[in-house]
Amino acid sequence: MGLKRIELPVSAALRPWVSSIGLTSAAGPPDTVVHPPDTAAALVYCTTTGGERGLLVMGPRTRASYFAADEAGCSIKVRLRPGRARPLLGVPVSEMIDRALPLGELWGEPGDRLAAELARIGDDVPALARRIERALLDHLASRPAGELYRSDLTYDAVRSLSARAHLEPVGAIARRLAISERQFRTVFTDGVGMSPKRFIRIDRVRTVLAGVREERWSQLAVRAGYYDQSHMTAEFRKIMGVPPGAYAAGRLPAPAPADRRSLTRGDRTGESRGMSPSAAFPPPKKPLVQTNQHYIHQ
Repeated sequence: MGLKRIELPVSAALRPWVSSIGLTSAAGPPDTVVHPPDTAAALVYCTTTGGERGLLVMGPRTRASYFAADEAGCSIKVRLRPGRARPLLGVPVSEMIDRALPLGELWGEPGDRLAAELARIGDDVPALARRIERALLDHLASRPAGELYRSDLTYDAVRSLSARAHLEPVGAIARRLAISERQFRTVFTDGVGMSPKRFIRIDRVRTVLAGVREERWSQLAVRAGYYDQSHMTAEFRKIMGVPPGAYAAGRLPAPAPADRRSLTRGDRTGESRGMSPSAAFPPPKKPLVQTNQHYIHQ
């Protein structure tokens, strides 16, 4: 089976901080689930076959991972905007790169209490999403003004470095922000989780992924900000594990086995080995069901 994703609305107050909220569930014919690299961290609520529920923070991912879809479960994923995660997580995002941890390890007792409240709500997806949003807004309200200001600077830099913005040079961004280039790199890595150079590479690959079936390779290479098509192919292969042509044709690396670590333990090693809540845990006995007009395969 593959994955079915339903987008949920993001409240106006959280839109500057959250790019999307989605409900993902196993559905459809057998397939390989691709988890592409991502410059963003995410807060994910998911469930295991044993009825164990967990609220995890997933750090930015630097490489693609592939999983067998029959190992995929259900999850509500709140994707934080790149550069906006530091005040929401309470730790430098660089400490979360390629890692997954229970929210309680970052927020302490409030994170554990939120996880318990979500478990009591049950399978009412809109209510779960609203409670997570409210918790994020409450946490933001407790952060110092200086931290929020640094997040504004980092988010401005993220937008300037994206492929869609035609890539403003790092030195120019630092001068515009009235800080040294060295300071800029430190602030960026702290707030995004990776260096500007790595961010650019992953952002370019994600641009290719978005247009892989719609544009000619040469046109896509230019739009994504590569020197030429060969540059695009080499970078795509390094991060995705296969060249663009193979990816578009469905010739993917062999899927990895599911990671069976407990939702309450997460990953503390600094290397998640591709762990992802929508693929690293088996499907729940009682899947999450959206309570409006959309229903998830059960």
